[in-house]
Amino acid sequence: MDNRDEVREFLTSRRAKITPEQAGLPAGSRRRVPGLRRSEVATLADVSVDYYGKLERGNLAGVSPTVLESVARALQLDEVERAHLLHLAQAQEGSDTLARPRSRSSRQRALPKSLQWALDAVTAGPAFVTNGRLDLLAANQLARAFFADIYDSDTQPPNMARFQFLAPAARRFYPDWDLIADMTVDVLRTEAGRNPHDKDLHHLVGELSTRSDAFRTRWGAHNVRRHGTGVKRFHHPVVGDLTLAWHGSAVDDEPGLTLLIYTAEPGSPSEEALRLLASWAASQDGAAPADRLWRHS
Repeated sequence: MDNRDEVREFLTSRRAKITPEQAGLPAGSRRRVPGLRRSEVATLADVSVDYYGKLERGNLAGVSPTVLESVARALQLDEVERAHLLHLAQAQEGSDTLARPRSRSSRQRALPKSLQWALDAVTAGPAFVTNGRLDLLAANQLARAFFADIYDSDTQPPNMARFQFLAPAARRFYPDWDLIADMTVDVLRTEAGRNPHDKDLHHLVGELSTRSDAFRTRWGAHNVRRHGTGVKRFHHPVVGDLTLAWHGSAVDDEPGLTLLIYTAEPGSPSEEALRLLASWAASQDGAAPADRLWRHS
């Protein structure tokens, strides 16, 4: 898929965020654009204005890693933004197909049962597996109870981004809705750069862009961040308010998947709330079977 629009918008959005003062340049009094001018980025990257103009028009094919690094320095990209720029360039070269671990088609192979067994071994907190599109592919019993509103969806597998932006319940579930919305789009934008040929991701982004102004605005910002650990606040319809720490890690033998575990501070009200939720989940008739594993791609 042609990603020149993605490249152009990413570079222009990063350029707009850097002030002349941040770049060590005189600000002047007659600036018609936010951030740096193209000519200033070209100077900082030690390339010609015409050459940088070609890059900002979305043409990264054939650009050397040295030039990409120079542009990244000029735009003061962080580690995740640099990786995103590299993925965009690799996609144009076609080398991303060779460099990226090959994910299996959803029609070819389901997740291994041993992964579900590992999730079920976690009993003190919600444990679940997502792909880069934020589909919920596997979960322990506590996670299914914790994300009950997400699982209650006509579209399967359940998708956390679709819930975030399209379900009214999300604004009750996430007290810090704007923060979680930003994080959600960061993850999808990063995945779009890493895996530009994912048709399901394109369809998801198209749906959310059409139906949610909040998503469309955030998607247009072209922000990418790595979110591997942190603390989130929730308001669960059964047990009320919780503050949980979370940690995510790659599933090494299943490329593109992330295992996440939410835990509560020992002795805290949130820990007690998780215990109550676990008891409630165990008492429910017709609970989702423990071996329900979604196929992934």
